[in-house]
Amino acid sequence: MSEVTINERTAAQLKLLSQALDSGRLGPVRRMINALNAAEIGHLLESLPPGKREIAWGLVDAEYDGEVLLHVGDEVRESLIAEMDPAELIEAASDLDVDDLADIIDDLPDTVLREVLTGMEREDRERLENVLSYPEESAGRLMNADVVTVRADVTIEVVLRYLRMRGDLPRIIDYLFVISRTGEYQGRLAITDVLSRDPDDAVADILDESLPPYLVTASAQQIAQDFQSNDWISAPVVDHRNVLVGRITVDDVVDLIRDEADHSVLSMAGLNEDDDMFAPVFSKARRRILWLGVNLVTAFMAAAVIGNFEATLEKLVALAILMPMVASMGGVAGTQTLTLIVRGLAVGQVNDGNARALLIKELGVGTINGFLFALVIGAAVSAWFHDIKLGLVIAAAILINLSLAAFAGVVIPLTLKRLKIDPALAGGVVLTTVTDVMGFFAFLGLATWLLV
Repeated sequence: MSEVTINERTAAQLKLLSQALDSGRLGPVRRMINALNAAEIGHLLESLPPGKREIAWGLVDAEYDGEVLLHVGDEVRESLIAEMDPAELIEAASDLDVDDLADIIDDLPDTVLREVLTGMEREDRERLENVLSYPEESAGRLMNADVVTVRADVTIEVVLRYLRMRGDLPRIIDYLFVISRTGEYQGRLAITDVLSRDPDDAVADILDESLPPYLVTASAQQIAQDFQSNDWISAPVVDHRNVLVGRITVDDVVDLIRDEADHSVLSMAGLNEDDDMFAPVFSKARRRILWLGVNLVTAFMAAAVIGNFEATLEKLVALAILMPMVASMGGVAGTQTLTLIVRGLAVGQVNDGNARALLIKELGVGTINGFLFALVIGAAVSAWFHDIKLGLVIAAAILINLSLAAFAGVVIPLTLKRLKIDPALAGGVVLTTVTDVMGFFAFLGLATWLLV
């Protein structure tokens, strides 16, 4: 099904749900909601304003509560948890796998958390403690413990008997993992080999050792890139003793890639992907104040540059008309480069080894586009104001600002990355400051020199 069709279906579901809620017919609403999977329910809840969301959440079957909480943003999850009584919350949390529980544990009230931990088996409680001990955005936090292991010194027939005796298998499984007597990872055994090879074949003879395991501290971002590049379905995770502790599956990686994409897009506007779209007005206003304030500072800097050329502007009013053109062209050109570099940093395509080559390439692009638009804008301004010198001034300013924008679009995110500052979050503000200030300075400075 295409993305457009999915979006249209979601919009239709939301419209029907809103109409049913407005009519007060809760029976059809309950059936409609519980016919969806947990991810779809979560998406619909995030799309409803608080009043309707509260009603809809109360109609979700209790068996889905835990899974739905996993599929909503942090802020929406907090509001949903606030609507649940402790017994409901304990039941919902108890139904979750250990790795899923770790994702929402910080949002649970202390009393509920104590009850959940008390009700867990000792082995599961120790696994949860281990998962929480790993760094955020690491393989240890991304993995799950539902692994199926076999030994290398058995035959395929033994493996088949073991699988029949075991019964249920993990939901996403393409390999069994081969371990030693002490639990060390040795390789993997494809399910297709288990089903197609001679039952008398030894596991050791068909063992696949080509995939090295991930350490629990491995970067989740790097794992996402590896899965995307190699079309993996699962990968093993080991501790520092090479003992197999879990596996990462493609469904977790897809969620990670989606979250990274949301973060990159929203951070460039100073927003958070976990914010509730329907959060209270004052709460949303308070969050946006910071970046609006930062932008105000940059606006004052640009205004200060313009103020230094007040006498020039008084003599040539045409400069005030043309100034936004210089800033706008530089801003768009810089944003194009900035977006490319931020995305490259996010997916690991930009690093110290190729940064210089990228800078030279983007400077070339900026210079070529600068020359092209300088000719077009310079000719248009000369004809508009019947002043060739004015046309030359704005042409030179456009060339300077587009070249500078390309330079800044590469250097700013790389510098922010070195300073451990999110380039997606701060890059746009810094870039706007550079292109506005330098664009106005170049344009008004050249005008003062050549025209006044």
